[in-house]
Amino acid sequence: MIEDWQHFLLPYQQAVNELKVKLRGMRKQFQDQDQHSPIEFVTGRVKPVDSIKEKMVRRHVLEERLEQDMQDIAGLRIMCQFVEDIYQVVDLLRQRNDMTILEERDYVTNVKPSGYRSYHIVIEYPVQLVTGEKKVLAEIQVRTLAMNFWATIEHSLNYKYQGAFPKELSDRLQRAAEAAFKLDEEMSEIREEIQEAQTLFGRKQAPDELLNSSLEDKKGAD
Repeated sequence: MIEDWQHFLLPYQQAVNELKVKLRGMRKQFQDQDQHSPIEFVTGRVKPVDSIKEKMVRRHVLEERLEQDMQDIAGLRIMCQFVEDIYQVVDLLRQRNDMTILEERDYVTNVKPSGYRSYHIVIEYPVQLVTGEKKVLAEIQVRTLAMNFWATIEHSLNYKYQGAFPKELSDRLQRAAEAAFKLDEEMSEIREEIQEAQTLFGRKQAPDELLNSSLEDKKGAD
């Protein structure tokens, strides 16, 4: 029986904190080189205890297997402007030696029946504790802003209907998902022009990293 959840979750919170810094650092490197960054912003969170317990019951996860069988206690989300950026981010993560990719699930190409699209990566990440190194699992979701908008709405509705959506609502959500992806496809068609305009615009603007960091931290706390 886990009696001290704060102690149990400490390595996961450390992993989230460190990964947010590293992933945002990747974005900054692209910006410093006046290149388009495939990372728009990064958020992260540790799953609340109540959500962990609920998922343990729903997925029949044994407490002694929690660290091995629940992959998203630590969760990171990388938002991208374009679908092409998703796969660039995935390639960048594959090249890193500070984490080990255990599993990949491409729901961008293999869209779920609900209309959900995202790219999920399960990693093993080592955190350094005063007691030594501990490897924890974390899930990184990579998606476009349009995909994230749809997924956020669907997630909220899921709390109300517990996954059992009325058919009319389910149909509407599927059509909305297709519309969101159509928007992504349209933006990809003019991607080069958008990136050129953003580069020119960015050179004329004063850096506002503090504001961006504040917005990202606020989103990560949601």
